[in-house]
Amino acid sequence: MPGKTSRRAGIADVARLAGVSIGTASKALNDRGQLRDETRARVQAAAEQLGFIPSSVATSLLTGRTFTVGLIMTDHHGRFSLPILHGAEDALGWAETLAFVCDTRDDPIREQHYVRSLLSRRVDGIIVAGRRAEARPPLVLQRAPVPVVYAFARSADDADCSVVTDEAGGAVMAIDHLVRTGRRRIAHVTGPHGHASAIARVTGVHESLAAAGLSLVGEPWYGGWSEVWGRFAAAALTREHPDVDAVFCGSDTIARGVADGLREAGRRVPEDVAIVGVDNWAPVAEECRPPLTSVDLNLREVGHRAGRLLLQAIESGHTPGVHAVPCQLVVRSSSAPTLG
Repeated sequence: MPGKTSRRAGIADVARLAGVSIGTASKALNDRGQLRDETRARVQAAAEQLGFIPSSVATSLLTGRTFTVGLIMTDHHGRFSLPILHGAEDALGWAETLAFVCDTRDDPIREQHYVRSLLSRRVDGIIVAGRRAEARPPLVLQRAPVPVVYAFARSADDADCSVVTDEAGGAVMAIDHLVRTGRRRIAHVTGPHGHASAIARVTGVHESLAAAGLSLVGEPWYGGWSEVWGRFAAAALTREHPDVDAVFCGSDTIARGVADGLREAGRRVPEDVAIVGVDNWAPVAEECRPPLTSVDLNLREVGHRAGRLLLQAIESGHTPGVHAVPCQLVVRSSSAPTLG
């Protein structure tokens, strides 16, 4: 004889085993209504015994929520968006909320398509994860507006909720570390002039050096976010300022280029010149020779904070403004203290 097909336990089965009505079982499992603790515990024990899994459709009808959110990425390489995504999923998972991930590839038309698709699926909210720190235009929600939280790239509208990393504070950490390890002739090689991240980091550099009674060696060296630029800048820097003893770089890729350029110029790292980068991107920072001290932008925490703020907005209301997440300094061999 063919085996009997097992049937998934329903709420009626839970109610029958617990000796309560279906309505009471529903209230107990959804933490609603005024029930005695004993009744609630008995229903929950019955559900666990039967392996009862609540219907997402029934839960949505009861709460008016779908327990889904949209996560719009603009970084198709995933360098910045993936840590944010992982952090957001950590926060959303605790609330049993799923994320629909959409990659716009920096295309505004594609972004609007995804926004319409997400709203048609009645998501409870949207997280927008940027790959650049520049303020971006807010999403256009033409119908069925839902809470939106912007991560890393803040919204240009101050009434929106944005979570960013404290890049100026990260630069302060880097310079403070170099000063504590005995460096006094510190230069700064960074990305394009006018780039929001470059501006924030230069601000932090000047703030930290001023607090230590020091000045930057020369002007900030603006260029590209590349190893090629780092090698070129290192060669020029050692010609113009041969007494430089530390370089704070605006990114890990720049820093690896600077390390190569310093070696080509006959300078030892870190004995002659210490180096600190930004991003703590493992494939670059750990493979650099020597391994690179770097400012971690804490992007996973940015995503986690964005997820929590979105859940809060869904449950109890919007929290406007810019919420800054501090950076962390990861110390490796490239910034060892000076001798003597």
